[in-house]
Amino acid sequence: MKNIFHPQIVQELIERINELTPETTPRWGIMRVDQMMAHCCVAYEMAYTDMHPKPNAFMRFLLKTFVKKGVVNEKPYPRNARTAPAFIIAERRDFETEKDRLIGFLEKTRDLGIPYFEGKESLSFGPLTAEEWNSLFYKHLDHHLTQFGV
Repeated sequence: MKNIFHPQIVQELIERINELTPETTPRWGIMRVDQMMAHCCVAYEMAYTDMHPKPNAFMRFLLKTFVKKGVVNEKPYPRNARTAPAFIIAERRDFETEKDRLIGFLEKTRDLGIPYFEGKESLSFGPLTAEEWNSLFYKHLDHHLTQFGV
């Protein structure tokens, strides 16, 4: 898997994002491109802000036990997989705003680097290694950029 903490990989992702337009349509699924970028930003919001509540102990147990392995491994996500409620973006968003936010999160992640993420707690999964954070971030974004053909 590519390393989201590496400047060259972040640049590749930014170039792919810059290929998107407000008219870009998905190869599968029902999200519009602005919703997809807002959806991708949720993972970063959860890492950097307190915008999203921490799941209760029972839900965290379920997430750690049954979901974590599929999220932080290197196996690509299947098309049309179920989306956690916090990641559902029902309303339309401003394309440029979401694009700028997503690129900003990528640059922040690159700049903070591996040391910041080693052992950093995830709201859903507890402490993760930097490698697990990389898988979580890169795999998710790559999945959706591929969904939109870039």
